[in-house]
Amino acid sequence: MRSSARNRLRRRFRSGSALALLLTTLPVFGLEMDVRAKFFGVGAALPEHSLQRQIGGTPAYDYTADLRLLFTQEVGRVTLTAHHNTILNGGDSFAFLTSPGATLDQSATDDDFRLMDLTWELHDGDRHRLVHRFDRLALQYRGATWGLTVGREAVSWGSGRVFQPMDLFSPFAPTTVDRDFKTGDDLLIVDKLFNDGSDLQFLGVARRDLEGDATSDVASAALKWRKFVGSSELELFGGKHYRDQVYGGALRVPVRSAMLRTDLVATRLEDGDWYVSGIVNLDYSFDLAGRSSYVFAEYYHNDFGVKALPPNPTLLPDPLTARLLRGEVFNLMRDYLALGGSLQWHPLWTQALTLIGNLNDGSALLQTTLSYVPSDHATLEAGITVPFGEAGEEFGGVPVLGDELTTGGALQGYLRWVYYF
Repeated sequence: MRSSARNRLRRRFRSGSALALLLTTLPVFGLEMDVRAKFFGVGAALPEHSLQRQIGGTPAYDYTADLRLLFTQEVGRVTLTAHHNTILNGGDSFAFLTSPGATLDQSATDDDFRLMDLTWELHDGDRHRLVHRFDRLALQYRGATWGLTVGREAVSWGSGRVFQPMDLFSPFAPTTVDRDFKTGDDLLIVDKLFNDGSDLQFLGVARRDLEGDATSDVASAALKWRKFVGSSELELFGGKHYRDQVYGGALRVPVRSAMLRTDLVATRLEDGDWYVSGIVNLDYSFDLAGRSSYVFAEYYHNDFGVKALPPNPTLLPDPLTARLLRGEVFNLMRDYLALGGSLQWHPLWTQALTLIGNLNDGSALLQTTLSYVPSDHATLEAGITVPFGEAGEEFGGVPVLGDELTTGGALQGYLRWVYYF
């Protein structure tokens, strides 16, 4: 077995090689650079039964500062993309895990299990961590009927508005505020277009296990076929995800001026057990008193979830725990209903609201965000997340030691500022 020190050294060598390759490629391609600066701050009023409050008090303040350099250049049919991030995370909750259903900001800060280790730590303290990393580093070829993407890039499957059972590759949590850039994975994508209007996509995602080895046991490989049938869109997919078999599909059907979407995913574990998760949603855009408006409703069934929360997280089922740790699932129970929409109060001001209800224990989470967009370069958002529920309920506070000590369940206010140079 390799030692952890040897693994780190080997991965740093791979990282340095990738960085050197990019730096030598930049002059050849003549890349141009754009810049995005972001600040995200959150303050949380923790409930009396919160473990974090018992240790560190309340309120708790946390922050993320992110500088993203975006390099993109086309040379004929080939596109080179490289996004470099410098990320500072810190605050009172830095050493604590937040509630699985209340993730507001998902800035990636490590590549522990990705194929390429493209993260370098600049400074690490008790209340902060400063890193820089490549979130995109990919070459893409686009021909007349087929395409190829290789490297670190983001991919999204499915059509969920709040929940993403079909998106197995670094999906956003239901309450994530900053969705400008999805976290990239180390992948290979081959796209093929057919004369009948359908297309086929092969996706392979490489990862490393706890020992630092790239093996098929932690990789993903799948085929997805898509075709328009009249005014509807149909997708079917099948493949392997870690050690599991996954099958499913999506259907999008216009219903007059609204759009009905369904995603269904069936997972067969290595032991032969089947789990079937999915969503169905309906959304509608319209004008309200001359203002652009939007409403939606979405039902989500998480077959990996539990009907009742156990006294502590160690008693959760292994298939659920594995997906929580991998960042594929963010909710602990089975059935949820999300309602929401947005209203443009003014050409520069838009408000969005989402209500997520747990249909198993009756708890709920209300999130509303007011966005101010004075130009194409800047965005300022302020919002609040309000939990409804008792200690021991998912949104009221997930049990850590019965109902006496919990995690999550905090009233949170947040501020997000983004500027593009």
